[in-house]
Amino acid sequence: MSAVDDLRDGFPEAAKDTKLNLDAVLRGESKLSKTERWLTALSVGYALGSEALATALESEARAAGVEDDVFDDARAVATLMAMNNVLYRFRHLVGKESYKSKPPRLRMNRMGQPKTGKIAFELASLAVSAVAGCETCVQAHERTVVSGAEGGLTEDHVVDAIRIASVLTAAKAAHFLARR
Repeated sequence: MSAVDDLRDGFPEAAKDTKLNLDAVLRGESKLSKTERWLTALSVGYALGSEALATALESEARAAGVEDDVFDDARAVATLMAMNNVLYRFRHLVGKESYKSKPPRLRMNRMGQPKTGKIAFELASLAVSAVAGCETCVQAHERTVVSGAEGGLTEDHVVDAIRIASVLTAAKAAHFLARR
């Protein structure tokens, strides 16, 4: 039995759908490659800040033979999007054009130098941005993934990544409820 199974088995009955969906997004049919799936899952898991969820995902990913570069990029996605989602969501929410013209002055070098490939990194960034609710970031990452010069992924790939983000967010809530 895996760490994800242990975590899932502890969910309350109210989270039965989350139990089923967790297995489906991590192990079921998907348009995503192994790298895309696990980079997305680990990035979202780290971004959610749940120690139990992150540990279970890491264990499952290691058992699936996921390379160290995926873990490293997932940490980079989680931290970069934690920063960027706040800044760009603020710009969108405040609704003033004057803020959009001000340079962000934030270092984001890693986005241009991912170890797992630009599109996989952008896809994981899209999923984390969806969890954070940053409209500007979601639109920018989706555009890069689907229609960018280096793109090539389809909307089905995007939906699979967002399903991972959705289910992991529910898993964090289910784990919290299991401890209540």
